[in-house]
Amino acid sequence: MGKRKSRAKPPPKKRMDKLDTVFSCPFCNHGSSVECRIDMKNLIGEASCRICQESFSTTVTALTEPIDIYSEWIDECERVNNPEDDGKNLEDDEEEEAYENV
Repeated sequence: MGKRKSRAKPPPKKRMDKLDTVFSCPFCNHGSSVECRIDMKNLIGEASCRICQESFSTTVTALTEPIDIYSEWIDECERVNNPEDDGKNLEDDEEEEAYENV
């Protein structure tokens, strides 16, 4: 006669680490001074610094997290501070240099 099979316990679920909701300001470099708020009623996300009063707002979706709003702010700051990119790609620049040298 065979034994009855015992049920194995399911493996424990892994916990996801919590994402940050407070960040350092890109303008005043003060640590943990930027707070992100998400208004799902109006679909607006806002990041604002408590020290220098700088702020950034963007549209959000149901999947948006505070880190996404902060990342968009950082990307927008980099885009504004690098005016030489202006949507051109490297191939266009190389073609212009070739015509100038002729």
